[in-house]
Amino acid sequence: MSFHKIFAALDETELSHQVFAQALDMAVANKAEMMLFYGITVNQLGERGMPIPVELGMNIELADQAYQAQSLKIEHNLEHGHELLKNYYDAAEKREIKPEFDARMVEDVGQAICEAAKSWGADLIVLGRRGRTGLAEAILGSVSNHVVHHASCCVLVIQPPE
Repeated sequence: MSFHKIFAALDETELSHQVFAQALDMAVANKAEMMLFYGITVNQLGERGMPIPVELGMNIELADQAYQAQSLKIEHNLEHGHELLKNYYDAAEKREIKPEFDARMVEDVGQAICEAAKSWGADLIVLGRRGRTGLAEAILGSVSNHVVHHASCCVLVIQPPE
């Protein structure tokens, strides 16, 4: 099977290096286009303002400070995401692949991966798996599980080392 548009979903984990390496190898082998994606989860408080602290009786000035701190953190994380993708871009360019890249704030990483891959026209998504099971997976969810079940294209899940 040949792939023409390979979408690599990346984050800051060690496994992400393997995800990138596998996606890049496949892009080189297939002479495919490549997209590097980094989704930054946005806390609802940071995205929608400050209704929760105020409703709980928090001083408006303190709520404003909390909102400002959250905004700075989001901005920092977004900048860090762009730096991370730039490093991956540079590595891909050495192998004559010039990937597109997209770092964005998202509410649900799994859903954002599926939507971004579909709108880009990906025929393969490559992503990692943290290895959560049982209660941890039930509470925290699984990005890879969501993508496997909702993506509109093939999905390659890179397993963590045992």
